[in-house]
Amino acid sequence: MNAAMAVLAGLFLSAGIYLLLSRALIRMLLGLLLFGNGVNLVILVAGRLSRGVPPIALDGKLPLAGAANPLPQALILTAIVIGFALFSFLLVLAYRAYQSLDADDTNEMRVAEPKGGPEPPLSY
Repeated sequence: MNAAMAVLAGLFLSAGIYLLLSRALIRMLLGLLLFGNGVNLVILVAGRLSRGVPPIALDGKLPLAGAANPLPQALILTAIVIGFALFSFLLVLAYRAYQSLDADDTNEMRVAEPKGGPEPPLSY
């Protein structure tokens, strides 16, 4: 199970990086979403996946040795909420940029560098 989840996390991370390197804003946002989910899966796999023993300490005793660590699960839950808020904000920001600039391509959105103007220096 851990190996399958690690492969799935690797696929999410690689697809997220591929989409983040795109020029289209929507692809970049979806890449950020996939990358965040891949990182959450990596944290989950690092905290051990086990069904046999619940991560509960009864009567002040320590949990059994095979129990899953509850801390990564709590961190992932927090990361999901923060990631959704960030994605929502960036989606609204991208929509507003598309409305004002009428372009989804990041090369077309360069307002500070108009076409036909002087090129920026290639080296210093």
